[in-house]
Amino acid sequence: MEEKSSARFSEYLFAKMGGQDVSASQGPRKVTADTRKWMRENLLLMVTLSGVLFGVILGFGLRPLDLGADAVMLISYPGELFMRLLKLMILPLVIASLISGSASLNARMNGMIAVRTLVYFILTSLLNAVLGVALVLVIHPGNPGIRESIGTSHHARAVNILDSLLDLGRNMFPDNLFQAAFQQAHTVYVPKKQPFQNVTDRLPSEVLGDEELIRVIQYRSGTNTLGIVFFCLVFGTFLGTLGEKGQVVIDFFKAVFEVIMRMVSTVMWMTPVGITSVIAGKILGVDDLVLVMSQLAWFIVTIAIGVFLYQLVIMQLIYMAFVRKNPFKFYAGLAQGTLTAFAMASTAAALPVTFRLMTEKLKVDPRVTRFVLPIGCNINMDGTALFVAVASIFIAQMNGIFLGFGEIITVILTSTAASVSSASVPSAALVLLLVVLSAIDAPVNDVSLLFAIDWFVDRIRTTNNMLGDCYAAAVVEQLSRQELMALDAAAYQSETVLPTTIANGCISANRVPDPDTVVVEMQDDARITGIAK
Repeated sequence: MEEKSSARFSEYLFAKMGGQDVSASQGPRKVTADTRKWMRENLLLMVTLSGVLFGVILGFGLRPLDLGADAVMLISYPGELFMRLLKLMILPLVIASLISGSASLNARMNGMIAVRTLVYFILTSLLNAVLGVALVLVIHPGNPGIRESIGTSHHARAVNILDSLLDLGRNMFPDNLFQAAFQQAHTVYVPKKQPFQNVTDRLPSEVLGDEELIRVIQYRSGTNTLGIVFFCLVFGTFLGTLGEKGQVVIDFFKAVFEVIMRMVSTVMWMTPVGITSVIAGKILGVDDLVLVMSQLAWFIVTIAIGVFLYQLVIMQLIYMAFVRKNPFKFYAGLAQGTLTAFAMASTAAALPVTFRLMTEKLKVDPRVTRFVLPIGCNINMDGTALFVAVASIFIAQMNGIFLGFGEIITVILTSTAASVSSASVPSAALVLLLVVLSAIDAPVNDVSLLFAIDWFVDRIRTTNNMLGDCYAAAVVEQLSRQELMALDAAAYQSETVLPTTIANGCISANRVPDPDTVVVEMQDDARITGIAK
């Protein structure tokens, strides 16, 4: 012991006499290496952040020049191409991830994960609606003077919560899978056709008064992602029951998923140009930006407080309570996905980036992420529930409408139900807001007030939706950890152990895991005991 101590002291003394400090000589090198490693791992994050900041600077810097429509369109054009590339990969990514993910689990496990995911989504949407109602009642951003200063449009459309829920079911069970790839069903109200009349017997429109409207189911452009998600879940679940017969198909979709993820990694290097273009184009395209922002500032502040309070406090407490790890490390790992969702204003457009972060960086079980993220992209709308709750009471306050306890409960429940039926496309919440306003008999014409700022508020609440999907995957993975470990153990055992049976003095294999495996039948009872052991 004394020899070791004296040797260490001699080394230290030699270093000191040579004018070098061991700790000092290694310290800067270690710091530089750690810094380079961090920069290499987070290069895309820094590139994305620089794109957001440069887009804001470019947008506000060019506003005084009063650029024409063509110039604004050219500035926005690279961002449009970037969004189109990301959206191009959504459909094959959703199909491949859901089929390969659900096929890797058994039917019972799929059902358990689906139930846990849906319960989590509904409860968090309800929590966001309650949070939004509490904030809007405390801050009270609605001022009757805003309505006169901005002015409203007098165009309204008939919307109710029943139509939205029924449309949700129609889209979940599409009658044509190929049509679901580019169209989705929705309810519209059209004038009722009058029976055939003689021209001389027709009455003037003033005598007839308002036309009677009837409910009609029509199709509009847009991918019916919900129907495709449901079909892929069912297809993948039954595919997993085929065993070796379906393995070729499972491997095919796993390969498709890997190819799409590599394409995403390549496209993400266009992020600085694409995000800069999108944000600058949006800022340049808004008329009277300062005036609108100042008049609706308290509404924007209410939404922002709700979003950040949920993200930085409530969401972290949920993660810490279930996962029991540092929640802010998980939150920081999703920074690039958050910035992408903010710039694109769409959870679906950020889905390829979210997949890459959850699987490669945060190491969440891919069987869970491939299952939860595509479903959450269509069902989980935490930020939308908060926005609809705040906006509906904001419009009621602006019109001097008093809302009792029953109306507030109605706002909470309808906001939650409407957010579940929301489509993951930009500004879908404004359509859902009509549903809630109709439920509390508030004027639906005032929704047009929010169109001027929805380009910004939509981006804030979209980050809530994206992060809610990721935290749901982490929580569901933790809740399903024992079942996932049991599946891993069963898969490992089936791949490495050749089950045998002893019958009539013969040793034979029940299942041959490899075509090259040789099965030997032995009749010697004396040797059976030793081999079986």
